[in-house]
Amino acid sequence: MGEEETRGTGGADLRGIPRVDRVLANPSLTQAKQRLGVAVLTRLVRRALDEARDAVRGGAPCPSVEEVALRVSAHAERTLGTRARRVINATGVVLHTNLGRAPLGARVAEALARSAAGYTSIEIDLATGRRGRRGAFAEDALCELSGAEASLVVNNNAAAVLLMLGALAAGRSVVVSRGELVEIGGGFRVPEVMARSGARLVEVGTTNKTRIADYARALDAAPDAAAILRVHQGNFRQVGFVERPEHRALAALARERKVLLLEDLGGGAIVDLESLGLSGEPSVRSSVEAGSDVVCFSTDKVLGGPQGGAIVGRADLVAACRKDPLARALRLGRLPLVALEATLAAYLEGDLDVIPTMAALRAPLSAVRARAERIQGELAREGVTSSVVELGGAVGGGACAEEPLPSFGVALEAAGGELATIAERLRVGEPPVLPRVQEGRILFDVRTLLDGEDAPLTAAIISAVKG
Repeated sequence: MGEEETRGTGGADLRGIPRVDRVLANPSLTQAKQRLGVAVLTRLVRRALDEARDAVRGGAPCPSVEEVALRVSAHAERTLGTRARRVINATGVVLHTNLGRAPLGARVAEALARSAAGYTSIEIDLATGRRGRRGAFAEDALCELSGAEASLVVNNNAAAVLLMLGALAAGRSVVVSRGELVEIGGGFRVPEVMARSGARLVEVGTTNKTRIADYARALDAAPDAAAILRVHQGNFRQVGFVERPEHRALAALARERKVLLLEDLGGGAIVDLESLGLSGEPSVRSSVEAGSDVVCFSTDKVLGGPQGGAIVGRADLVAACRKDPLARALRLGRLPLVALEATLAAYLEGDLDVIPTMAALRAPLSAVRARAERIQGELAREGVTSSVVELGGAVGGGACAEEPLPSFGVALEAAGGELATIAERLRVGEPPVLPRVQEGRILFDVRTLLDGEDAPLTAAIISAVKG
């Protein structure tokens, strides 16, 4: 070929199309080359040049080296922007679904690093040299912490519910209150999951009132009934003219009618959150003690571990779930299992503050305020005007709905356009910072800051304000 490109089909003059090496050498692509590597960037350049050829054949002028490089740079930035990145959560939502829910903390990160760097005794008994039970430590720990006879871990709570219903109630009726036919994030709806499991849904009661007699009548009318399903109303609250049977009364009815009481608990609190001033989120142990035969819950919500789901309860029922062919497809991967083991070990040792979720929920309000005051003081020393404000955060993850989490934070005030500019600079900076923008202010709730994030947050605010 000539210096650039030759004449193409249809008579279009392609000689002005830049060469790949000239585009790659353009200074506009220096940063993208460092972050993506030459091989990936070369593919992006070739793709951009192919598009340029098509455009020239259609009558467009040949782009310059600089124009092609800028297009490739913009595409590279969009590509890099979709990668998951470590961010500073200053929203005040402890379990922020869009930010990955529970952060795992240093102890779990160390366990993950050790496992990821080499082989792991995930399914071997080192004492005997024989094949071991996958997830044995995590499942034994869950039994110890919940009081259940047996447990099984899978890859999320939706999987746990699907497996529980499929293994224990497929082809038979399951009675559920209309007030508990909930939808959670991502379109996860209880009726649809039940249909997928093969269980037949029998609705009882009304949206706001379901009595024990409603369950009894439904069981009388469904001789093939396998279970009653109790679903925790985690991400919403019914108030006013409402009624729901007591947990123990429902368990007694299930025993009397010789059906199972299954429960989708959702959040999976291992400790009593009432002691932290948070109501409406029952612990796993309380559900087991109240008489649920099997309980499902998430491990990445208030438990504070990695994404996963747990099934705990009667040994024979958990064994049936374990033997179901679907259990193999839903099993927890090696690294999430290692992370869950490390998280549960902290619970067993009583060292709750090494679990970031627990540390955030347990932090005294006085300590939260003092932290906000320190950050505000550092900002003032750098000439950034801010104020310490009282805030109401949230547990998040569908837990303790509508119950504010008392907190303090730092507030920046600015005009509308400037406010949006500062917020954007914070989001796209390094590290990205996610605050709340509310009523003409940018609010940084410090309850959700992790250890070591005060200084990076302060520096990010200063940089965003000063431009």
